[in-house]
Amino acid sequence: MTTPTIDRATFAALAETTGAEFARELIDTFLQEAPVMLSELRRATTAQDAGAFRRAAHSLKSNANTFGAVDLGAMARALEVEGATMTDEQKEHSLAALDEEYARVALALEGLRDE
Repeated sequence: MTTPTIDRATFAALAETTGAEFARELIDTFLQEAPVMLSELRRATTAQDAGAFRRAAHSLKSNANTFGAVDLGAMARALEVEGATMTDEQKEHSLAALDEEYARVALALEGLRDE
């Protein structure tokens, strides 16, 4: 069995805690900021800036987990923890997979926002 793109219980708890309207605003903010974080991961890889790479991965992980994007959060956590020891090729492979998962998450969050 595969993990759902968004854990509905986590998202429901967020919406209950913050209110549905604010949860929608949080989705919009995440959809604007996550691509910047993904770009920062690539920039940090090119610049060989391990600190910036770790910070961007950490931010993406935290934001993904807020919405219940479990796989995206786990992938970002792996980069946060292991990124400094990965080769550029391993990072690029991981970042490509992260981009694909983010695209799935973005679609799912847009659907939840519009419900």
